[in-house]
Amino acid sequence: MQLTDLTAVRLLDGYRKGEFSPVEVTGQALERARRSGPEVNAFVRLTEEDALARARESEARWRRGEPAGLVDGVPVTVKDLLLLRGHPTLRGSRTVSEQGSWEEDAPPVARLREHGAVFLGKTTTPEYGWKGVTDSPLTGITRNPHDPARTAGGSSGGSAAAVALGAGPLSLGTDGGGSIRIPAAFCGIFGLKPTYGRVPLYPASAFGTLSHTGPMTRDAADAALLLDVIGTPDPRDWSALPPAPGSFTEALRGGVRGLRVAYSPTLGGQVAVRPAVAAAVRRAVAALADLGAYVEEADPDFSDPVDAFHTLWFSGAARLTQDFSPRRRQLLDPGLREICARGARTSALEYLAAVDVRMALGRRMGRFHERYDLLVTPTLPLTAFEAGREVPRGSVFRRWTGWTPFTYPFNLTQQPAASVPVGVDGDGLPVGMQLVAARHRDDLVLRAAHALYEAGLPLSGKAAPGGNRPTGSAPVKER
Repeated sequence: MQLTDLTAVRLLDGYRKGEFSPVEVTGQALERARRSGPEVNAFVRLTEEDALARARESEARWRRGEPAGLVDGVPVTVKDLLLLRGHPTLRGSRTVSEQGSWEEDAPPVARLREHGAVFLGKTTTPEYGWKGVTDSPLTGITRNPHDPARTAGGSSGGSAAAVALGAGPLSLGTDGGGSIRIPAAFCGIFGLKPTYGRVPLYPASAFGTLSHTGPMTRDAADAALLLDVIGTPDPRDWSALPPAPGSFTEALRGGVRGLRVAYSPTLGGQVAVRPAVAAAVRRAVAALADLGAYVEEADPDFSDPVDAFHTLWFSGAARLTQDFSPRRRQLLDPGLREICARGARTSALEYLAAVDVRMALGRRMGRFHERYDLLVTPTLPLTAFEAGREVPRGSVFRRWTGWTPFTYPFNLTQQPAASVPVGVDGDGLPVGMQLVAARHRDDLVLRAAHALYEAGLPLSGKAAPGGNRPTGSAPVKER
């Protein structure tokens, strides 16, 4: 049995039954991480000694029948934007010194530590998480496990690659404009951006309330388990939500029968989606109908809010680097340096105008979800492209937001949104489908995703006939 191929839920069942131990599992996960290291480059560092020590402690607890918590002995990786006690958090940047005591855990890391998780290491990120692919002046290029010539996506590319490789079934990512969902789609894993505040964040992100923390996992059941652990308040984050009204794991059981699902293949014709992506998503939407959801093709009817997003995002980047000396600034990724300069020229009135756009979009989506429980779109209009590039070769766009129009709107609105793997394209590269619900309805996103996994994801071929299939699909344009 390849223990590295098992979900966290299955590992815990195995620990409970004595089929294998946390030490065995941790050893195999570390070996996977080491073996893939030179080619994929998913890790900033492995914390091997600490991991094995925690695994031994967990094994002793399981032998006594006294596990410490919900994920005792499960290997976890942590994006290198989040604090992990005893180890540097360098944020993909040569501007951050390794010196220091590094005595704090970020809130989700602290909750995982309390629940007995085994920390394998820190995963790669672009510098300060600024873009939708993962490369940085500090760690170089992170590549896609399905094809190392392609990008893993970003900014949580190292976390997505680690999960896809089997180097731990659970990972913590962050998402300010798609940074969990983009690499989840490219790497063929599950990624959830929870409702803003569901997972506390400390230190606060320079990108403000655009930035979310969430689970990156093998499937929706693992994500629900992880969210049950990390989705609790922390006094260091004043914007954190109160505890959820119930267990996300328990909420998986509802299925999708009777849910009202809006399928928007192109956001009203605004996005040109590759045919293979469109076909895979359409099959998955048909599967939702076959499972009893009421599906119709409907668009949320908003114009692309990219200009407002850029204003907020670039301003955050400028604030992050405001006090850098000229010499320190020269160490930055040139693209990051460029958006910092643009952000520094933004006036307060321009910033507040972007906030107005954000608020209007939030109102529109609030009304939309009075009619529909879920919105379904492709996660991305394309599959993974050449590694080491911010945009695909030949693109008319200069910045990563040009090819991520399905993701960043829902950072503006703070809604829960997930990417579910629903198949592959002609090159064998994963395709992701995005599920979006109203704020605070993370349970619905997880429930629908779990229903699809239970039905046998990733989907391929034609869905079974019957059910409430979407009708009137618009033609799909090549990007």
